[in-house]
Amino acid sequence: MNRNLFISLLIIFNIAIDQISKIIVRATIDPGERIQVIGDTFLMMNVENEGAFLGMGSDMNDTLKLLLLKILPIAVLCYLVYYIIKNKSLDKLSLIALSCIAGGGIANVFDRIAFGSVTDFFHLDFGGVFRTGIFNVADMSVTFGMLILLYTVLFTKKTKTSTI
Repeated sequence: MNRNLFISLLIIFNIAIDQISKIIVRATIDPGERIQVIGDTFLMMNVENEGAFLGMGSDMNDTLKLLLLKILPIAVLCYLVYYIIKNKSLDKLSLIALSCIAGGGIANVFDRIAFGSVTDFFHLDFGGVFRTGIFNVADMSVTFGMLILLYTVLFTKKTKTSTI
């Protein structure tokens, strides 16, 4: 498959599954409602997050929100997509990781622009041992991409070319 087509499809797929999941949540779960999927361990709800990760920045003034939650992320994501397309030396795992990060990031920025907030709906709580904030599919895409990127950095061998 053409490399740029693969990148585009992967980014679009990440955006699409996120947006479809958010449309379903907005249509079927009332704000504040909690649905037990697996007891108190896995909950679904409908929360509008006006900030960034875990609601950070939700109390910023509108100018800072515009700059830090819309303009800066758009600039970073544009550069990331440019980097993914132009850097032909990326290995396949890094390409997949960065495309997932870009797709998830674009999906959440789209929400901030279109709705003024990001819809979050998953929550995990493993008896207080491990507990997440409320998150969405785009967050999972970004996290998956970061984990794959971390794996490639730590566990894959890089062949170094020497210039003599």
